[in-house]
Amino acid sequence: MSPCDVPVHNSLRQHIAALAARLISEEGITDYGLAKRKAARQLGVTRGEVMPSGAEIEDALRDYQALIHDDEDDERLAMMRETALELMRLFPAWRPALTGAALDGTANGFSEVEIDLFADSAKEVEIALLNRGIVYEHREIRRPGPDAPEAILVFDWDEVPVKLCVYGPFADRMPRRNGGERVRISAVEAMCAARNSQK
Repeated sequence: MSPCDVPVHNSLRQHIAALAARLISEEGITDYGLAKRKAARQLGVTRGEVMPSGAEIEDALRDYQALIHDDEDDERLAMMRETALELMRLFPAWRPALTGAALDGTANGFSEVEIDLFADSAKEVEIALLNRGIVYEHREIRRPGPDAPEAILVFDWDEVPVKLCVYGPFADRMPRRNGGERVRISAVEAMCAARNSQK
């Protein structure tokens, strides 16, 4: 790429990231890769080197949501974090960790509470859900691999959509595939307490 191409390259990346952010927010696309490919197609971009990173899309999503932000968004985020905390307290044996939109603050009306669990077997988690009367569905794992979850279990908890990703017992020592952050119960408790103190 010549020096003259750099501004065009950066501009295309920004346009793709901005459109991907809008698609995520308005259409409920949860996969950043899918969102940026769809955005690139809509913009007629075919060059892979101009694709934005997940971090760039997340930044664009924050910018987009700052433009359309309202009190309902704050309430939704608070409710998702309270739901996450409640569920994490139910399953301490599997070292639950909150991740995704409820953690990073980019939650919208399509977002799920995403919790990673680390178990010897996904069946253990499924049995625990059934014993608590929680009806769940399996979601297909899109990109199987050594860093993929063993199972993705989805259900609604008091009308809040939840996604449990069940990994092997030592997977929490490795970074998440998409680079997202994970936090434990104490951090979620602190977020909820901070929100409650502002009321």
